Amino acid sequence: MAIKCTISEAGRHAEQTVTIGAWVHNKRSSGKIQFLQLRDGSGYIQGVVVKSEVPEQVWNDAKSLTQESSLYVTGVVREEPRSQSGYELTVTGIEIIHLTENYPITPKEHGIDFLMDHRHLWLRAPKQRAILLIRAQIIRAVQQFFDSNGFTKVDPPILTPSSAEGTTELFHIKYFDEDAFLTQSGQLYMEAAAMALGKVYSFGPTFRAEKSKTRRHLIEFWMIEPEMAFVDLEESLRIQEQFVSYVVQSVLENCRKELETIGRDISKLENITGEFPRITYDEAIEFLQGQGFDIPWGEDFGAPHETAIAERYDKPVFITHYPASIKAFYMKPDPNRPEVVLCADMIAPEGYGEIIGGSQRIDDPELMAQRFAEHNLAKEAYQWYMDLRTYGTVPHSGFGLGLERTVAWICGLDHVRETIPFPRMLYRLYP
Repeated sequence: MAIKCTISEAGRHAEQTVTIGAWVHNKRSSGKIQFLQLRDGSGYIQGVVVKSEVPEQVWNDAKSLTQESSLYVTGVVREEPRSQSGYELTVTGIEIIHLTENYPITPKEHGIDFLMDHRHLWLRAPKQRAILLIRAQIIRAVQQFFDSNGFTKVDPPILTPSSAEGTTELFHIKYFDEDAFLTQSGQLYMEAAAMALGKVYSFGPTFRAEKSKTRRHLIEFWMIEPEMAFVDLEESLRIQEQFVSYVVQSVLENCRKELETIGRDISKLENITGEFPRITYDEAIEFLQGQGFDIPWGEDFGAPHETAIAERYDKPVFITHYPASIKAFYMKPDPNRPEVVLCADMIAPEGYGEIIGGSQRIDDPELMAQRFAEHNLAKEAYQWYMDLRTYGTVPHSGFGLGLERTVAWICGLDHVRETIPFPRMLYRLYP
């Protein structure tokens, strides 16, 4: 009797007869032998159908199979060193579940709009599957890092009464008779959680109604947002280095096959460990101006600026101490130079831009009240946030890492649209 298993489990059953539920990824024939490239989500295996060794019905069923047809295939697992998995299947039986006709994504080249319109099917392609497996490993590593370093996972609300950063690029909805917004960040709520639990992190969806079409932007994306009580900026930067290094090394350890599938230059990732370089905003401006960029002090960096800076390094680089005027209201001023704040952006190498933004938060109640006034923030909407400074304020810091930008960098992708199963972009809400 055949053993039911998945393709990834087939190697455990060498020289045994197994049955696998699968789809036909591709097929070729050399007259009296048919080669079925099979996939089941767990992996790929070649099924070999020899005309002289199977009943006529099995041979004819194999001939009738089309791309993405589904079937149960029975056969003997054989070692095959030339195979990616090290095994192949000598087919003895086929039970067709469904014969697919006119599958739209053929082995030929397709335009990106066509592929995005068929994203629900494009996910089946080997490269897209590999990206999603790497994404899953990154998520696993994120949680392992924080869970093993004394952090508690906390889930902030997705529906909020106000902006986390005082911006207007929010999705407005009606919350019964009140106005509400889809969250752009869970940070403010995570600060409250840190005052209860010490070190916390959130991992959830966030939304930005920013009408941007760049290769780095999605409308709906996932953020990892740790907050830490009794932690200053310097300690936060050390944690960020350890965190990003851990995630990259975890992918290298667990997803070598997937990185090879997508053609990633692994040597660039192997260097992501240890301390990361740091420059101040002042130093960055001086460097950019020296490179011919027309950028005055006090202006924020765009993608070309970040790329020029990152090209000097083979690791992520921190840019610290930005002007207070271009950063969020809650960032703590440098006591020695209050026109800049105790903050840092982590810029990924290879032109992938900012993957982390973080800062030490204002803990002085009077200064926070002053910031509210300067940014025209409604006190009634943020009173609970002020309470965190009124009742037991402490120095604290936090940061946010964008999952999709991190996946794009680790995978070496040209655009973030392939980093999430169903991307939501400025002109795409389907499928």
